[in-house]
Parts: sequence; structure tokens; C-alpha cells
Amino acid sequence: MPDLDGVNGQREKFRVVGKANLPGRLSWAMAAGVAKFGADYIVPDMLHAKFLRSPYANARIKSIDTSKAKKIPGVVDILTWEDEDIKNLLESGEMMMGPLKPIFGNTADQEGGEVGAIVVAENEDLCDEALRNLDIEWEILPHVVDILEGREPGAPIIRPTASTSKGGFGGFGMGGGNNPPKKGNVSYSNVSEGDVEAGFREADHIIEYDVNIPSFSGHIPNPMGSVAWWFQNTYHGEGENLHIEGVGTPNDPGTIATMYHMPPEKVFQECMLIGGKYCDWGLRKSQLITPLLAKRTGRPVRCVNSRYDQYDFNLNQRFMRMKVGFKKSGLITAIDDFSIADSGVEGSSIFGTTMDQNYGPYFTTRCRNVKQNMDVVDSNRGKMYLSGQHNPMNWDSITLGIHLIAEKLGKDPMDIARLNLHGPDSQTDPNPVPSFEACVKAAKKMMNWKWHDTGKKKLEDGRMHGASFRYQQCPRHSGMIFNCKLELRDGAVHLDSKGPVIGNYIMEANMMVVAEELGLNYEDIKGKFDYHETYKPWGGGSDGTTASGWALKECANILKKRILERAVEEADNSPLQGGVGRPGPKPAPSPFKGMKPEDLDLQDGKVIVKNNPNIGLPLKQAVKSNLFATYSGRPPLAVWNQRGKKLDTMNVAMCEVAVDTETGEVEILRFGVVADPGKIMRRTSLEGQIHQVMFFSEGCQLYEDYFYDNKTGVKLNTNMFEYKKPTILDNAPVAMEFLETRAGNAAYGANGISHSLANTHLVIAAIYNAIGKWVDPPATPDKVLRALGQG
Repeated sequence: MPDLDGVNGQREKFRVVGKANLPGRLSWAMAAGVAKFGADYIVPDMLHAKFLRSPYANARIKSIDTSKAKKIPGVVDILTWEDEDIKNLLESGEMMMGPLKPIFGNTADQEGGEVGAIVVAENEDLCDEALRNLDIEWEILPHVVDILEGREPGAPIIRPTASTSKGGFGGFGMGGGNNPPKKGNVSYSNVSEGDVEAGFREADHIIEYDVNIPSFSGHIPNPMGSVAWWFQNTYHGEGENLHIEGVGTPNDPGTIATMYHMPPEKVFQECMLIGGKYCDWGLRKSQLITPLLAKRTGRPVRCVNSRYDQYDFNLNQRFMRMKVGFKKSGLITAIDDFSIADSGVEGSSIFGTTMDQNYGPYFTTRCRNVKQNMDVVDSNRGKMYLSGQHNPMNWDSITLGIHLIAEKLGKDPMDIARLNLHGPDSQTDPNPVPSFEACVKAAKKMMNWKWHDTGKKKLEDGRMHGASFRYQQCPRHSGMIFNCKLELRDGAVHLDSKGPVIGNYIMEANMMVVAEELGLNYEDIKGKFDYHETYKPWGGGSDGTTASGWALKECANILKKRILERAVEEADNSPLQGGVGRPGPKPAPSPFKGMKPEDLDLQDGKVIVKNNPNIGLPLKQAVKSNLFATYSGRPPLAVWNQRGKKLDTMNVAMCEVAVDTETGEVEILRFGVVADPGKIMRRTSLEGQIHQVMFFSEGCQLYEDYFYDNKTGVKLNTNMFEYKKPTILDNAPVAMEFLETRAGNAAYGANGISHSLANTHLVIAAIYNAIGKWVDPPATPDKVLRALGQG
């Protein structure tokens, strides 16, 4: 097992970790609706603020007259991009790795972008009225909302200079932090391994196919925003202190303190739950602006996005042309991938574009002749904060290839995938991957898997049946260092965190690890949010749960050692009890008197004697001192950091559909998931991740899409009625089974899971198996009928 260098990495017996239905501190509050997010904080004497938002896809404000708006009773303040306060309030680029720049200016290159002005008033209706009364002279600039047109030589150049805010994560072969070369609207990123032409000459068959991925939202359920106010308290030192709710990200080292040039200890937050959507760490301007507005007005100020403001991309649009060569056996010999991807607005993350060339499905195959050419096109389509992570690095490009090869050769796609998957140690390793083999075996049994050729199975009700299969490695984030602290206080163990939590249950899993290592019950571990604490389980779900769990495992064992040492010390010399008044009763003699720490252990909430567990004391009685333990570190780096050339934990996903060829309606009969996370940390959370990721997959393949007015470039569907999302009534059942090979290298051999199961074409491949026609997602009934020649 890879967790050899950690304490208890090979633990076999688990009382707490991995157990189902343990109620979480955050779980109950979120499920019950009592949890407070940034938008839920209301304070006395509070003002409201709203940004002016661009009604155009690309525009510049030439001038703005605020005089009429300022005369409206109840309007307290109006700032424009020309105010020195705005010029001096600098925010960093995406993920805090871009250059510092003013929080907004007079240009917005997306419809709905914050631009030009922000108003502060007694209520939100007055903010809206003031915004309507601004006298604005706009310069409407050319726009690009069709990325195929945007890459043409004659297309308007919407961003003349290459964006510098996308550095830090250069694509494979590009060099980290370097921008790819650019011409017009197009940045170019080219990757080549092996001899692709020789690979095609070696092939017995060559197939070519298109993979068209539309953008979709994965809409944020909780409006992003904050409320802030300033206060005096000399206890915290000279100068004002800032209280702000509703800001913070998993990787946030103190954005607000940095922006406002404050010591972090003078910034106070209480909001543990920030909200967000799948893998979205981006801070919105509504979360960053309120301290400035509160400073100017001398009152608390609240600024919250509307739902309309939050139809950001969760996945960027991409067009792919694939060419794959393979032998009669099905072994792939060459891959040529040409992609055209939407770059989005300046500040978008490259997770959805060039980072795909760092980590993708091709490097899990035996094929060593791979060429990837990507055109990344600037557009005015919309904001992408961390787009593409939930569709992890474009694995479906090879998923479709596997299905087409299987169809060509009359084989099961599972067999084609197995043939092409390299061994666990390298791309030339001929051995099977144990985790993959175990997943496939369990999947076939769970789904009663009986593969049929394309268009060959009709259900009793006359609909066509289709099935599909997909595999992936279960990756985790890698490299984050965790600064852990545990405290034994008044007989209870406390794990306090500076948070925040965005759509995950990391702290619950962390507490389970601590309870496991200390022989306590899960409910015995106490925890609270404190912005000034040291520990933060950042890094997203996979590292936030598994790698932080590894670090806390180490920390818990340091605390355990100190507890047992102190139990012996107090047994030999009872500590004096603090307080005023008469001395308390003399403590009863300890059964540990004269023993050594190695004679003791922690079990079921007690300090016990190893060779006679019947002798023991409750922890609170055995140790009356307050103790601390700290640990800073991380587990070994994940194997996928080596560009996918090593494989450990795997998963497979399956889908069955029924297609009505008369109406074009597609019903997902069921999803099937067999996943090996290495070691289950918190089963309830793992099940929730699988349901969540299948929900996203269903949405992007059957329902969700953006529509634009090509003349103006604005989105035509930015509300819950016009933007179609699946509901609980649409959601397909998910059969799931979990394996525990302990092959990961985080806590107890765990890895991540959720990113690796999201997909854009699992349902589409099943539709193809049913009707023999490719339908670009979302596969709406009209598209299905057109594919069948009936539209």
C-alpha cells in the first residue's frame, strides 16, 4: 500500500472511517435549510449595493453622468471606474495567479459583466432605479459568440493582446506560466509524442469522428455575495477591524486582507458556507467590494448577485476532430486530436482548455503516438471561473473512439478499453491494472451487462435500447500542504478550521479520521469555524478529503502520544486544579500509576491498559490537562502528476437509455457506477458525489445549453424557465458499488472520485448504440428526430 510512510496507513479495522449514515455537523444544517450562506446574513442599518452590468456582449463606457441618479432619495453613494477608490482597489487574476488590476473598469467583454459604476442605496429597488437613471454613453464593440467564426482570419479582434491572467498552469509541452503563441483571437497549443504518422501506417483501420461539446452552466444555487462592516476594538490593535460574511474560497490565503491592506488578524468572518457550483473557486466582485462601500458610507453594506448574474460557464464549448488508427485486434496505434476551444473572457481558468493536454485519457492507453493541436479562441460568450474540471480533462474524446472501434470489430467496448489500457507502472507495462479489472468485473455483474450491436435491441414498448461504457482514473489533487492543529480541551478533542466550505463535506471526513486514530466516536470530535485558525482543508473534494485526512491522521497520532504520556504523568502526580475557593476533592487514584505510555492505548473514548482493556478511564478523567498537537505536511504526490503514465485507482461508468424513434424522447433508464476510491472516507458523501456528478452529466447531455442573439451577442436564456435544467423528476436512478483496493496514496490508500466520473458523452454514446446516429449534446427530441431523418 502506498501509505507506508504514514502512521497507521495500513490500518485494517475501522470503527468510524467509511461507515455509512453518520450524521455530519454541516450535513444536517444544509439538508434542513438552516445553514447560512453569504446571502443569508442580514444586519441592522444595512445598505445595499449593485453593480452596473453591461447589456452588450462587448462594450466600453465613454462617459457616465451620475447626477440624476444621485438625486433619488435613498441613494447614498455612487462610484464610477474613475474614482480613485476603485482605481486603488486591486484584485488578482483567476485563482490569484494573474496580475493585479482594478476591480472593474469602463470595459466589459461579456453581457452581464460588472462595468463602469456601482450604486449604494437603502434597498435593492432604489439601487435598480438609480442604475436606470445613469446617463451612459456606450461604445459598442465587435463581439464573438461563435468560436468557429471567431477563429477566422477576418474575425474582429476582441482582445488584441494575449491575456496574462492565464499563466501558472501552462499546458503539457508549453511550460508552466507561459502563454501559448497567439494570432488574432486564437492562441495555439500543440503537443506531440512519438511518431503519429508511423502509427497510422501501422494501423489496419483508421476512423475519424467529431466530438462537439456545448457549454453549460451547472447553475449556482446560492447567490454569491457578502455583507461587510467596520468596527473599533482596541483589543485587536490600533485601527479599524473588518467584519465580512460570504467571502472565501478553498484556496484563499486571505484575499480580503490583501486587497484592503490589512493584517489578517483584523479581518473577522463567521460564514462557514460560501455556496458555489461544482469545482467553482472563483470569487465574485459582489464578494470583494463591500468593505470599500462600507468604509465610504460608514454603514454595513450588502452586495449579492442575482440568479441572472450567475449563469457562468461550468464547461466551455469545444469542437474536436479525432483521427484514430488501430489494429484488427482493437489496439490503438495513433491518435490525432484537433480541438477548437472557447477561451472565454479574460481571467478564465485554463482548466477547461490547455490543461487538458497535461492530463487526459490518451496517456492511460498503450498508444505512444499522440498529437494534440488546440486552438483556444477568445470570445465574448461568458465567464468561466474553473470551467472544465467537472468534465475532467476531456476523457470522452477517447470514450467515443472506444465505442466506434468496438462497433467496427463487433466487440464489447469494455474489451477494447481493457486491451488499450496500459499497466499500473508505466505506458509500456503489459500487466493489467488491478483496480480496473475489479471494477469491470463488479460492473458486469451489477448491470447484468450483455453487450449488443448498434441498433439491435428493441424494448417491449417499442423503444430502442442503448448502452454505453466509460472508464477513468480516480485522481486526486496533489501537492497542497496542510497545517493541522488538534486540541484536547476540557476532555474533548477539538478540530477547528478557518474554512470555508464550498459544496463539500471535508470537515466531516476529517473528524472521522481523527476519531478513528484517537479511538473516539465521531460525535466526540468537536469543531467550529474560526477565520483566525490555522487549519484549512483546501484543495477541493479529493485532496480536501483524502490528503487533508492523511495530514490529520499524522496530527492525531502526535496528540495521541501526548495524551498517553500525560495520562501517566497525571497518574503519578495528580495535577492541581485551577479556580478560586476551596480545593476540590482529592482525585481517585489512577489505575495507570507506575505505568509507561507504551502500556496504554485509546479505545472507545477511554484510556485503557493494552494488555487488559477492562482497566481504563474516560479520556476526560484520565487527562485533565489541555494539550495541543500540530502537523504540517502532505501525503506522497499523486501518480497522475506523472502525466497519467502510472495508474492506481480506477472507476467505470455505464448508462442505459431508451429512445423513442417516433417522438425523439430519450429516457435514461439507469446509470451504473463502480468506483474504487482506494479507501472510502465518508460513504454518505461519496454517494452524494456520485449522484451529483451523474446529475451534471445528465443535464449537459440532455437539457442544458446556451442560446445567443448573434446580432447583439447576448444570451437569450438566463433564467430558470428558459435555461432548461433537469429536476428531481428527471433525474435517472444510479446503481453504484464501491471497491476498496487501498491503492491510492492519501489517507489509508484513498484517492479522489468525483471529477473522474463526470462526462459529456456517456449518454450520447448510449443513444448512438440505440439508433446508430450521433447526436450532439444536448440530445433534445428535435435533434434526435433530425438525426433519424425525420426533422
